[in-house]
Amino acid sequence: MNTTDFTFKGNTKNIEKATYTWQTPSNIALVKYWGKSEPQLPKNASISFTLNNCHTTTKIEFTKIKKSNNPQFELYFEGKKKDDFKPKISKFFDRIKEYCSYIFEYEMVISSENSFPHSSGIASSASGMSAIAMCLLNLEKELNPDMSDDYFNQKASFLARLGSGSASRSIEGPLVVWGEHPEIEGSSDLFGVKFPYHVHKVFQNYQDTILLVDKGEKQVSSTVGHNLMHNHPYAENRFKQANDNLSKLSKILQAGDIKEFINLVESEALTLHGMMLTSNPYFILMKPNTLNIINEIWKYREETNSNVCFTLDAGANVHMLYPENEKDKIKNLIDSKLKVFCQKNHYICDSTGLGAKNI
Repeated sequence: MNTTDFTFKGNTKNIEKATYTWQTPSNIALVKYWGKSEPQLPKNASISFTLNNCHTTTKIEFTKIKKSNNPQFELYFEGKKKDDFKPKISKFFDRIKEYCSYIFEYEMVISSENSFPHSSGIASSASGMSAIAMCLLNLEKELNPDMSDDYFNQKASFLARLGSGSASRSIEGPLVVWGEHPEIEGSSDLFGVKFPYHVHKVFQNYQDTILLVDKGEKQVSSTVGHNLMHNHPYAENRFKQANDNLSKLSKILQAGDIKEFINLVESEALTLHGMMLTSNPYFILMKPNTLNIINEIWKYREETNSNVCFTLDAGANVHMLYPENEKDKIKNLIDSKLKVFCQKNHYICDSTGLGAKNI
């Protein structure tokens, strides 16, 4: 597939009014992508668990208008008009205009809400942009009913990527690869694909409890962080390391080697934050309680031989990953030792999911 394959070919139906609602999940990367080139192309391939409970629900109401020079839309977030979000959505519409020319023929009212705190390192842009993309593709499929399901998902991921790179991994699940990689069949820089190989049963229905260390907005956005990779002294080695790690993780997921999974996933998380520490300007998104939780996880694992591990996204919150058979023990650990390090003792219990849902 190349970019021209996603150009809208013209409608076969006339639709005056339509409303679509999609619930799309966040995701947590196991092998991270950090660094990109325009337009939203990754410097290395990545793979993520699709989440189930952390999601964005977005409704878009489309009303046919006389063709406009610019997309016409209003935006509401959790019931309130959010004009400060509009520049990001306008930029997204500008990026997709050659692939979705029909957006100039409709007035859109976009209403979204999250099941988790916005801008706190739980990839709200991933679930938010993928939800908008799914609503747009829903309209496009109504305009062109012959569209295949595979094309629907590929183009939705392609569009979502142009809003937020990680959003390309929020269309399907439970494991999604984004970025061309020689050992992942069908992989592409343009859209995410489901991990195409058998996954060992130990990694099925994997659990992710998110410890909310800091629910506030990050002081450095992911976009700024990605841009700092352009002149980063360790960037090229990091991109190679990530692609090598994806090769290793592919084998780990198929073989069920959970101890190697732990080592690789935690190393990836710390490397991501290591790149932030060594950027210029440098910055730290971890908080003291992030480190307290990590040390408690390491201590617990050493004492009990548990298979729990952690990963981090671009923020302070800690994702605890563990097999389903440890669910009760990890809940006890969180309640007895870890929730004290969370803001207002808050945490979210989640697990792997299957992707976007039409509501």
